[in-house]
Amino acid sequence: MIINTGGTIGMVRTENGYAPKKGALMSELEQIRDIYSSEMPSWDLIEFDPLLDSTNVKYEQWNQIAYAIEENYSAYDGFVVLHGTDTLAYSASALSFMMENLNKPVIFTGSQIPLCELRSDGRDNLITSVMIAGDGTVKEVGLYFGDRLYRGNRSTKYSADGMVAFASPNFPSLVKAGIDIEYRMSNMLVRDAESSDSNLSVTEYKECKIGVIKVFPGIQFGLFAPIVHEMDGLILETFGTGNIPTYDHALTDLINEAARRNTAVVVCTQCPQGTVRLGAYEAGSALVKAGAVSGYNMTTEAAVTKLSFLLSRGCSFEAIRILMEMNLRGELSK
Repeated sequence: MIINTGGTIGMVRTENGYAPKKGALMSELEQIRDIYSSEMPSWDLIEFDPLLDSTNVKYEQWNQIAYAIEENYSAYDGFVVLHGTDTLAYSASALSFMMENLNKPVIFTGSQIPLCELRSDGRDNLITSVMIAGDGTVKEVGLYFGDRLYRGNRSTKYSADGMVAFASPNFPSLVKAGIDIEYRMSNMLVRDAESSDSNLSVTEYKECKIGVIKVFPGIQFGLFAPIVHEMDGLILETFGTGNIPTYDHALTDLINEAARRNTAVVVCTQCPQGTVRLGAYEAGSALVKAGAVSGYNMTTEAAVTKLSFLLSRGCSFEAIRILMEMNLRGELSK
């Protein structure tokens, strides 16, 4: 099943720039002979209504995608989700957490140039994604772009205008598509027998108040206190391995207050590659003492969607602190 949520791949030109249009994607697919080749898996297309530019995707759309897969899970060998690139990594991360006992491929893809344009990268992205989804080897949520399939919750958008638009800084690719499609089995999630035999289970995302603060030189943490006090969770993008400025105590006061209000604080690194090691430097030890937890080498996209997932499940404050540091879907390594 191909699920079209919107995004550049199926957009058309308008006087105000590219925009989604109902039925436009199918019109373009009808002109691509290869997708109807006998070597391709048979496929069906469903389109969401309305189609969205991915900048407008929220938790409701994550639920919509997951339920579309759940409702059709037994009828298809795999699923391809067409999605805009701006929030593609967020949606792939979100689906990886909310779909428990997933035992089929769910492949997110899109394009930098619409299919209606001559130089569109959407054709190859779509064809290869459909082939990977139909093969059934990958049994997790992946993000395919260029010639690589990455684990969905390990991916991040790398370039705004390059054809190699996504990267997986802390985990190798699952598939490399060259002359042959090379499956790297050692990088894929291993399903135990119990989960493989279990039915797919979907946890619905609920609206959560989560904030992301990127630390920068001279930041005045006190300015964020009124906002943080209203949040359910906070992601801190710190320097290096989890370091923060220590010229005042505003941040530690803020984290202590957050803990008092049962607001989880997760520490990630601003560096694309590497991991958080809380307490490795004196500049980061204050975070440990204040009760923050480590996001290790999770992307910000994974940290946000994982925290939202745990909050949506109604996990307690202490459970969230424990589970954020645990590897649930291959999203982190210590």
